[in-house]
Amino acid sequence: MAVLWTHGVRTGRLSPSQFVAVTSTNTAKIFNMYPTKGTIAPGSDADLVVWDPNKTRVISKATHHQNIDFNIYEGMRTTGNAAVTLVRGHVAWENDQLKTVRGFGRYVNRPCWAPFWAAQNLRNSLAEPTPVQR
Repeated sequence: MAVLWTHGVRTGRLSPSQFVAVTSTNTAKIFNMYPTKGTIAPGSDADLVVWDPNKTRVISKATHHQNIDFNIYEGMRTTGNAAVTLVRGHVAWENDQLKTVRGFGRYVNRPCWAPFWAAQNLRNSLAEPTPVQR
């Protein structure tokens, strides 16, 4: 997200609202989790991020909370980062510290074929070449 903020919002290619759509709403729709995820509404299970647009950091594999030994963005300086992340009302990230507990995660059902799939299939069928009678 920090890379997208740095090279999207800070360069004027994206507005902050577009950033939210790209990283949350649209992603939840693509993975067929919307409106369970990707929106703040009654009945939804959105994780909330308080974003600090001025926080700078250098991306490094050494500071990630993943079992990786490399990062394609290694050494990149970014501006903009999560200050606090709330997951189901609990603080999961604060002061650059991960505050999760094993087993706290929850399965999110993702049925096959998101609603946009039918529209895409129709669009594809209408775009198929048709023979011309001569």
